[in-house]
Amino acid sequence: MASFNLIAILLAAVLAITVQSIPTISVTGSKFFTSEGKQFYIKGVAYQLVENDPLVDTAQCQRDATLMQQLGANSIRVYHVDPAADHNGCMNAFAQAGIYIWVDLDSFKTYIRLGDGPSWTQNKSDSFRAIMDNFQQYDNTAGFFVGNEVLNDITDSSSAPYLLSATVDLRAYGKSKGYRPIPIGYSATDTGALPMLADYLVCRENPEERLDFYALNSYRWCGQSTFETSGYNIILNSTENYPVPIFFSEVGCNTVAPRDFGDQAAVFGPMADQWSGSIIYEWIQEMNQYGLVSYGPQQDASVNEGSSIVQGFTRQGTPTPIAPDFDNLKNQWATLSPTGIDSAAYAATVQTTAPACPASTAGTSAWTIDPRAALPTMDAAAISGMTSGSSFSVPSGGITVPNSSGPSTTNAPGGSQTLSGEPSNLPSSGGNSATPASGSGSASGSASATSQAAGSRTVPMPVEVNEALIIRTFLAIAGVSLGAMVLL
Repeated sequence: MASFNLIAILLAAVLAITVQSIPTISVTGSKFFTSEGKQFYIKGVAYQLVENDPLVDTAQCQRDATLMQQLGANSIRVYHVDPAADHNGCMNAFAQAGIYIWVDLDSFKTYIRLGDGPSWTQNKSDSFRAIMDNFQQYDNTAGFFVGNEVLNDITDSSSAPYLLSATVDLRAYGKSKGYRPIPIGYSATDTGALPMLADYLVCRENPEERLDFYALNSYRWCGQSTFETSGYNIILNSTENYPVPIFFSEVGCNTVAPRDFGDQAAVFGPMADQWSGSIIYEWIQEMNQYGLVSYGPQQDASVNEGSSIVQGFTRQGTPTPIAPDFDNLKNQWATLSPTGIDSAAYAATVQTTAPACPASTAGTSAWTIDPRAALPTMDAAAISGMTSGSSFSVPSGGITVPNSSGPSTTNAPGGSQTLSGEPSNLPSSGGNSATPASGSGSASGSASATSQAAGSRTVPMPVEVNEALIIRTFLAIAGVSLGAMVLL
């Protein structure tokens, strides 16, 4: 018994040495930083293998994370998740590969603009909070999207204040629960009809009534375009001195095949001082032909087998890179590694100023928001058929990443999509922007699988134990010098 106690003590000590958390992401001024003080640039992919939640199949996440790491991704975007599911296995699989998760908080029933108009109700709040409850426990949760393309033209302007109402509510909720401050932002349509939206979402006098980050879904860089002909130079000029981080939450025009992802040299080059990276649309190949990988030969579009095959496209198994797009992106990212600035040096000098709020205008094509008006209060109206978020039982979890394979937090691996049968989440185009056809996991913020529990496994121990071998094994994992251990 004494020998077993000794082993238990040593193993506990070794695990304390070998387990660390992946650095967390936070916002200072207009930039993202890791908890290690390094500026963080997003190299991400959109990831939604199945409609309701792609983060419950641990084995699938492990397979995909391994290939994403080879791609050079460090982030994925996920559009829909189940707040009651156990995500521990998948979150740890991605953390092990150095991959962060950007999570959309809405569901098919809780878009801020649902039906005829916008609202922020108790039901919606409960649902968003339940997802926050589930994912706040993971250190590789990088940020939350409070909405995706909720506004698509000027007639939707009345929805803008509700984005901020939701943000205020969720931020206050997180503080009341003692959660770390995970950034909350919005993913916008790239359209010239709403030039005032970006400023409105960060302009209010009370900092608590502003977004933590702003993101753009843009498909305007197609084929052999350039910084100027694509209009990226206009985007950069329009966001000069923007006070919070800004990045592309979807990019990857495919009107010219194959995709060479030449825009990435601009994103991580001349735009890198103001912009914080991009998320490529998308990981899985499906009807819209935006995929970087496939999971098997394409079948007839009539073939549907639950969530495993949709419209003839297999959605699970071993991911196979699609040539040459996968390698084109991999090669682009391999040469693009902006160093950024150290957080301490930046914090000592940064001075950000909120932009002037856009004035309300009159007429049928008008920005109707009074920037001085109070934000909308919560509507208690229920959403038919939706379970209150407060009734969810949230599984506990956390991240444990061994030192021996610690992730690169600057340029490690990353996803999202549009599910068949759902409205496309991709932008109504402006300028050279190309609007993709229906996809598989991402869905617009306006309405128009198999779960594998990720807890630890108990392995039966034989009665006769080679104690020295066990101790040596764990010490080797920890990287401890055996020669220094007189005990052995």
